[in-house]
Amino acid sequence: MKLKDLEKKRILILGMGREGKSTLKFLKKNLRGQSIGISDKKDGPNYLDKLNKFDVVVKSPGIPYLPEIKKAKNEGKIITSSTNIFFSEFRGKIIGVTGTKGKSTTASLIYEVLKNSGLDVYLLGNIGQPSLEVLDKINENSIVVYELSSFQLADLTKSPHIAVITNIYPEHLDWHGSFEDYKKAKENIFKYQTGKDILIQGKSGPEAARAVGKIFKVPQEKISQAIK
Repeated sequence: MKLKDLEKKRILILGMGREGKSTLKFLKKNLRGQSIGISDKKDGPNYLDKLNKFDVVVKSPGIPYLPEIKKAKNEGKIITSSTNIFFSEFRGKIIGVTGTKGKSTTASLIYEVLKNSGLDVYLLGNIGQPSLEVLDKINENSIVVYELSSFQLADLTKSPHIAVITNIYPEHLDWHGSFEDYKKAKENIFKYQTGKDILIQGKSGPEAARAVGKIFKVPQEKISQAIK
């Protein structure tokens, strides 16, 4: 969802953790004078009652698709996320990294390999910066390495240029409901890719970092230096 699609809409930020606070700051800066509401479970058991008063809900990834949220979506409310906004606005290359195990290490190594070669690269996601915090600092020549959890992938509507999946094992089934739904969420990382995009599957750590380094024509010596 692009910023221009949010203009003149009533926006609710659902969940005021690290990502929610970052989203609020970004939207206030870029949608000046527009009314933006916030709601968090710390506000009490009825924090979801506010859903009815807004057109767009920017949901934090830690909040599952609770019945009230599903109902709001069925009634025509737009449910989106800061990840979706970032993917819609950013014009450079995104390397998305996911997996049940090893995604943080793999994302860090890919970032170090590209950084060591002098590229304009940023590490985003759980171990990096919240994505919307860097959107105003980067351009179409920038590269982002985005560590993506199954929560962030669940409602993703655009896949990264390079998708890296380390592995998939049953996890977070209380949030997703079933292993099948968990797998579907993970598979969103490549679901919207085209023939111009790249999927790297079953590689993790140094192996995946070397594969991505080769795509960006990083010399073998620099790849080894960064991994070491």
